[in-house]
Amino acid sequence: MKANKYGTSLTVALIILIIVILIGVGVLIYGLIKSNIDDERAIEAISEFDRNTENADVESEEQPILNSIEGPSESSGTTNKQKKKTYFGEFVMIGYIKIPETGIELPILDEISPEALNKSVVALYPSNPQDQLNQPGNVVIIGHNYRNGKFFSNNYKLSVGDKIYIKDISGVQLEYTIYKKFETTPEDTSFYNRDTNGAVEVTLSTCTDDSSARTIILARVEE
Repeated sequence: MKANKYGTSLTVALIILIIVILIGVGVLIYGLIKSNIDDERAIEAISEFDRNTENADVESEEQPILNSIEGPSESSGTTNKQKKKTYFGEFVMIGYIKIPETGIELPILDEISPEALNKSVVALYPSNPQDQLNQPGNVVIIGHNYRNGKFFSNNYKLSVGDKIYIKDISGVQLEYTIYKKFETTPEDTSFYNRDTNGAVEVTLSTCTDDSSARTIILARVEE
């Protein structure tokens, strides 16, 4: 009888173990599929962004088109010229960032929210980053460290001298060179509004693997 009970318990434990393994494999497969889908959608959004910036001014004889920035950039008679918006999901792109060293190419979103940060990287500073991206001064871009290679997970691998490429809504792409890398507290914002002496700069911020600090990357466009 005891042997039978032992065998039954072992069978139940084995079944539970198999179920747990299957659930784990299912979660892993789902994560990989979702990651690939997200990557494909990011590539599609970036391609659309390139098309929209190449044809930035779209003529509309009547009402402004649905995906346009409010207000005409130029007007002549009844013809308005509008700049089209590019969306990544429900969020507006103000540009995209490419870092060859870590193999990422991501939309830069204009909304600061948990939902936007789950979707891509976000321009946190200044309050009008669309107008300041690739312009003299500093723009802070933040992204999650998911510890899986996504978003800014591999920023810790970046070094002084590595390159960052950013394309803005006007169609201009600039090359930035990393000149400083450091860690600081999550509360530190002292590097946001800094004097760049007229240089075009960008700051990348993400949490460390243990989330106790922030990895900060400073880069500038070299003359």
